[in-house]
Amino acid sequence: MRLQVTRLGLVAYAVAAVTVVADQLSKAWVIGSLRLDDLGSVPILPPFFRLTLVENRGVSFGLLSADTPLGRWMLVAMAGAVVAVLIWSVRNTQRPLFATAIGLVIGGALGNNLIDRARIGRVIDFLDFSGLYFPWVFNVADSAITVGVVLLLLDTLLAPKAAPVRRD
Repeated sequence: MRLQVTRLGLVAYAVAAVTVVADQLSKAWVIGSLRLDDLGSVPILPPFFRLTLVENRGVSFGLLSADTPLGRWMLVAMAGAVVAVLIWSVRNTQRPLFATAIGLVIGGALGNNLIDRARIGRVIDFLDFSGLYFPWVFNVADSAITVGVVLLLLDTLLAPKAAPVRRD
């Protein structure tokens, strides 16, 4: 059996790859070059935006902490299963917005929940907008997942409705 992937399916895979590379490069840069002040962060646009290094062992916003090796690898396995389903589901898409959205979600999940957890056992967060009263520190992968979900909702609203099935 030969696996067929549409052009837009390939676009989704490319968006995922670019997202993973951007996420991993940004984390490597932050870890390698961030000179923290006494508060553990660097002001970029005071008081609105800072780079603050945070290690997150949980899932979203530190929830569902995975402090044990079993918890860590269960999160990796669950993320792997979700990514596999998304990769399979986008392969034949004909909708550009859907392809972009799924690509962002795949890339974000790979960057945070597979690569970071498998490699170092935690996720590195560093984008801190607490000066705008946003209480969480996040990263490129988190942003990609969030934008991807918003685009999925938009795609759902904009997708043509299927004609009702007539049962005569």
